[in-house]
Amino acid sequence: MSAFTWNSKTTLEVLGHTLEAISYGPEPKDALTIVLLHEGLGCVDLWHDFPQQLSERTGCGVFAYSRAGYGASSSVALPRPLDYMSQEAIEALPVILNTIGAERVALLGHSDGASIAAIYAGSVVDYRVRAVGLIAPHFFTEQIALTAIAAAKDSYINGNLKQKLGKYHHNVDNAFYGWNSAWLDADFVDWNIAECIDYLRVPVLAIQGADDQYGTLAQIDEIEQRCYSPVEKHIISDCRHAPHLENPDETLSVITEFIDRLERIDVASVIPPI
Repeated sequence: MSAFTWNSKTTLEVLGHTLEAISYGPEPKDALTIVLLHEGLGCVDLWHDFPQQLSERTGCGVFAYSRAGYGASSSVALPRPLDYMSQEAIEALPVILNTIGAERVALLGHSDGASIAAIYAGSVVDYRVRAVGLIAPHFFTEQIALTAIAAAKDSYINGNLKQKLGKYHHNVDNAFYGWNSAWLDADFVDWNIAECIDYLRVPVLAIQGADDQYGTLAQIDEIEQRCYSPVEKHIISDCRHAPHLENPDETLSVITEFIDRLERIDVASVIPPI
C-alpha cells in the first residue's frame, strides 16, 4: 500500500492494481473529505474541473480516483463480473479510504459510481461516512438504460466514441467493454441492488437530470420510498445524464448547500450543552 500525498496527482497501489488519483483542498485531518466515484465510462480527467470547483465552493477536501480499468489506472481482466459494482464497493473502496487517511467522508458518485456509493454506505459499517450524494444512480436495470448502452456500443464501433474516449483512457477497449459488455449481458436485466437503500443511515442527496437517457425518475423514487434516512432530491430541468457537466452551477450549488447543512449538524452534535 503506497503513501498518499494530498493536493497532488499521484497513484495508489490497491489490491494489485495501480490507480491514478487526485485531490484538492484541505487534508482529511482538517476537513470533511468528499470522495468522488465516477461513472461507467469515467475517470479522473473526465470529471474535468468539477473536483477543484467543488473543493473551492464547499471548503472540503475532494478526492477522486480512476477505478481499475479506467483512465491511467491499470487494466482489468474481461469480462467483468456482473456484480462488479458491488465488488468495487466492498473490496476496493475501504482500502482506498484507509490509504488516503479518511476521517470524515461524504461519498459522491455519478451513475455506476453512485451505485457503488450506495452499496458501500448500505453494506459496510463505516462511521467515517457522514453522507451520500447520488448523481443519476442506478439501483435496477431499466430498458431505457439498455437501449442507450446498446446505442453507445454502435457509436463505439461505427462512430467516433472510441476516438473521444481514447483521449482519457490508456486502454480504451478495456474501459469500454468492461462496462458495456456487463450491462448488455443477458443476465444483467435482473441486476438489482435496491436493497442497499434499506440500510442507509446517513443523509442522502439525490440529483438527476429530467431528461436522463440512462434512467428514469423511478430510480430516485426508489430512494424516497425505501430510505430510512433523510433524503433530499433535486431534478435538474433540460439536463441529461451528467448534471455536474451539463449544468455545473446548479449542481454545485445544490451539493454545496447540502454539505453546508451537513457540517452545521455535525458541529452542533459535538458541542456540549452549557
